[in-house]
Amino acid sequence: MTAAAVCAAAVAALTAVPAQAHGADGRTSPHWSVKDTGTPDVRFRGLTAVSRSTAWVAGTAGTVLRTSDGGRSWRNVSPPGAGELQFRDIEAFDARRAVVLAIGEGEASRVYRTDDGGATWTESFRNTDARAFYDCLTFFDRRHGLAMSDPVDGKFRILATGDGGRSWKVLPDTGMPPALEGEAGFAASGQCLVSSGPKDVWLATGGAARARVLHSADRGRTWTVADSPIPGGDPARGVFALAFRDRAHGLAVGGDFRPGEASPDAAARTDDGGRAWRPAHAAPPAYRSGVAWLPHSRTAALAVGPTGTDLTTDAGRTWRTVDTGSYDTVDCTPDHGCWAAGERGRVARLEH
Repeated sequence: MTAAAVCAAAVAALTAVPAQAHGADGRTSPHWSVKDTGTPDVRFRGLTAVSRSTAWVAGTAGTVLRTSDGGRSWRNVSPPGAGELQFRDIEAFDARRAVVLAIGEGEASRVYRTDDGGATWTESFRNTDARAFYDCLTFFDRRHGLAMSDPVDGKFRILATGDGGRSWKVLPDTGMPPALEGEAGFAASGQCLVSSGPKDVWLATGGAARARVLHSADRGRTWTVADSPIPGGDPARGVFALAFRDRAHGLAVGGDFRPGEASPDAAARTDDGGRAWRPAHAAPPAYRSGVAWLPHSRTAALAVGPTGTDLTTDAGRTWRTVDTGSYDTVDCTPDHGCWAAGERGRVARLEH
């Protein structure tokens, strides 16, 4: 069966039956299969799916885990002495090389890199500006990547690497539009800064009167900005996560992260690279913090949040809840390795 056919079959099964239901042949339909990480006190908001067999997660208490057997076992590969840090994003190139971001004010924002599967780590960046607060990482390729901070002196700050995260420098802010009052990024899923292709990158915002998406086509040196239809107007509301399947077609999800608060119109889509965003006709029923396109599909994607997982099969026009488990972030790979992670050490893989 071709990759496209496998994806089509998975989408059809997800759409046709509730998650974890059994078919006539006794086999389970595609569903999240929770993997035991042995870390019930950790919340994993950082996730990189390398393949169906290999994934990295990063979270509270300076915790980094790696699996190379599909989640049957996990190795604790946390950087030594990082127990007070809050890891919120991890970008892995393979089973051995990864870059992880710790978030927080001042020196709490740090970047570490490993080249040996987490056996050793090198601290490659420590923020020394008390006004900066880094939220997310993204890489264009194995060498070039960016990190973003909440506004400093009225503009989002961008950190760049050209050597795979071994060294970093702050980019000039002359090409960055002014931030709105109260505007910031959300370090909720490692998806407030995402890239597609060799140069395009998008930055999601909230906390201000309008929730916006910024776009750069030159690796973060100059930016344009567009309003999103996802509601703002409160420090807890805005765009929390983005996903682009190419440089034109993207999805945005978010809402109000406070438990019990309504999150209407919490999803949007673009087909012009983020110049304009349109609201979903039927959005997820609650706040969503992570989103990912299904492999080899032009129309199917998953969104996750503390109250469930939603599926779209029409490129973000409509969403349908397919699981009620709590997850903060989601990531998929070309070999159909979709993973999700969240609170209480929860990590799961989509099983077909």
